[in-house]
Amino acid sequence: MKKVLAFDFGASSGRAIIGKYENGKISLEEIHRFSNDPVVLGKTMYWDVLRLFHEIKQGIIKAKNAGGFDSIGIDTWGVDFGLIDENGCLLENPIHYRDTRTCGMIEEMDKIIPKKEIYQKTGIQFLEFNTLYQLYSLKKNRPHILQRADKLLFMPDLFSYFLTGKMVSEYSVATTSQLIDIESSEWSKELLDILEIDEKLFAPIVKSGSVVGMLSDDLCTELGVESVPVIAVCGHDTQSAISAVPKEEGNIAFISCGTWSIFGTELDKPIVNDTTYEMSITNEGGFDNITGFVKNIAGLWLIQESRRQWKKEGKDYSFADLEKMALECEEFKCFIDPDDPAFVSPGDIPNRIREFCKKTNQYVPETVGEIMRCIYESLALKYKLVFEKVRKCTGKEYDTINMIGGGTKDTLLCRLTASACDCKVITGPVEATALGNVSVQLISSGEIKDISHARKIIAECEELKYYEPIDADKWEKASAEFIKAIS
Repeated sequence: MKKVLAFDFGASSGRAIIGKYENGKISLEEIHRFSNDPVVLGKTMYWDVLRLFHEIKQGIIKAKNAGGFDSIGIDTWGVDFGLIDENGCLLENPIHYRDTRTCGMIEEMDKIIPKKEIYQKTGIQFLEFNTLYQLYSLKKNRPHILQRADKLLFMPDLFSYFLTGKMVSEYSVATTSQLIDIESSEWSKELLDILEIDEKLFAPIVKSGSVVGMLSDDLCTELGVESVPVIAVCGHDTQSAISAVPKEEGNIAFISCGTWSIFGTELDKPIVNDTTYEMSITNEGGFDNITGFVKNIAGLWLIQESRRQWKKEGKDYSFADLEKMALECEEFKCFIDPDDPAFVSPGDIPNRIREFCKKTNQYVPETVGEIMRCIYESLALKYKLVFEKVRKCTGKEYDTINMIGGGTKDTLLCRLTASACDCKVITGPVEATALGNVSVQLISSGEIKDISHARKIIAECEELKYYEPIDADKWEKASAEFIKAIS
């Protein structure tokens, strides 16, 4: 039996999970869960990075007590980073991507280098919190921090550095920065020159599945464990999840469903042209140099943040309560664009939905159920819109959509997605990110042959659910109203 330890950092929590590979099957056991809440100090939103590293230590101790492990892998979301000085010390807590420091940075940088030119160089969609704009904001407003920095490490690489003392930039998470040249797969010297940032700030790029280093002697002594390799799995959690899509043949269309919904497909090569630029579709690096051709959609953030707002108001609804209330309301009364900037920052999402509907001359939802119905249907119709874009760009057809991740527990969203997209939906695995993390560790050690082998194992081990589309004509009519509302 092979046992590996996966750390997965999500939007609200982090987990330590032991992945066991025995008799041709992968099983997961969560041994430690902890909150992953950003901390706002003054006007800045930070990662609580030191406490999170403490939680990694606790996960290692619990894994040791559960029988030990053979390697460690870490995944987080992309774009965020920590800065290390010449003495190897962290300069400050990393800043969270939902911080407001990058507001307006896309427009400002567009005056220096046109967006289209950036896209042609990187193939990455424009999101205000991309590393490119975080660095531009630092260069403009806090240049002294960059002057003191010797290395920039993305969050999974930063945690790996804390564990090993070795600095690398894992390929998948590095591509989220919008600083990787799409042709060479190296740092874009042109963009760094425009930012007036030395390429030496960045650690060497390594392939997903590379060994970063060994767990340091100091940590082994502190935690009472044997030294094991730390693997640079697909550090970007989306690419870890994609590695676990349980489809062995044919064209893959997937939705990695969580706080963000990542809709896309896998390609052997990037697609960068006028059409993909206009549609703002991204080409991210994946395992074995596969391109994740994807579009970010706001996802379950809208539901999670609405629930938090209602809880502040003294109404503690469960997710099951919210789904039930949505089902009790009339369908297709109003729509929002889930990706409208109004819904990006934390706060009163329900009221912002009302304001959006009022501004677009639609029915204004009043009840909790009406707001939830609006969110659900808008997400499903946004999936339909992106699905059409993916097919147009790739020229490929897809017989199914694989929905993976924690969002697949929301059966209403899965059912509506099948109907809106007029395509069979297969859901599972729920623990896609952790399974992808574990699979890459097992591939790195030679226990599993390759990603196709891993997907075959996952398809055989996981319980998958199937949803067939219904009322296609009704959804097609609703789609026209949706497009009108968000245009």
